[in-house]
Amino acid sequence: MKPVCLVLGAGAGIGGTVGQRFAKEGYHACLCRRSDQAGLNKMVAQIEADGGSATGYLLNAVEGDAIENAIVSIESEIGPIEVVIYNLGAQIGNRKLEDTTYKAFEMGWRMATFGLFRVASAVCPLMVERGKGTILVTSATAAMRGNAGQHSHAAAMAGRRMLCQTLNAEFSAQGIHVAHIVIDGAVDAPDTLGKMLGQEGFQKLRESKGMEHDGLLLPAEIADTYYHLAQQHRSAWTFEIDMRAFSDRPWWNH
Repeated sequence: MKPVCLVLGAGAGIGGTVGQRFAKEGYHACLCRRSDQAGLNKMVAQIEADGGSATGYLLNAVEGDAIENAIVSIESEIGPIEVVIYNLGAQIGNRKLEDTTYKAFEMGWRMATFGLFRVASAVCPLMVERGKGTILVTSATAAMRGNAGQHSHAAAMAGRRMLCQTLNAEFSAQGIHVAHIVIDGAVDAPDTLGKMLGQEGFQKLRESKGMEHDGLLLPAEIADTYYHLAQQHRSAWTFEIDMRAFSDRPWWNH
């Protein structure tokens, strides 16, 4: 039975690429995303063509018991979840305070913080029983610094960061490694940045900053770091890390 890597937020950027990386190393990748069945099927088929194994799930993580039900199903039908990649985004776009509705603000919290809490509530007892487990949490610059128009996102991602710290405080001594990963820059990903900018704008950015310029974070290179974190010896665990392209200014210098 293969160990399972569960990816929540398995789009064509960080999430899906990290899932492919773990599948390459012998994990069964359980890929969860909210929409795009065709894209999900393509990702699973690619992993299988490369000699790995994967299962795809369409689920809306902020509704009902979708997260909890998926974890129960995977544990009973596929195998023990050894690694969780929590990659759900919570960006609702730049909005002035007056344009940020209660519903929009709460949605950021539900995706960024409450969803992670629900995942931890479901998997941590299982990992404690087994004496090991890894939860890798994708985060953003907003977790470290609030900007105008980012009321929902900054509050939600900062909450995500603090939740990671509390999970560490309770579970690291029981063998569970929780790492908060700050993606401090633009990612060369069609499912996120591509959708925000549109196809033409995204391609222009890639040509001016990405590609041979290496000014956009590359999902495959990010995935190498995620895999490394999951393999660290417990005597030298990383609990927080930030990644950015070499040419970008870090969040603390803005």
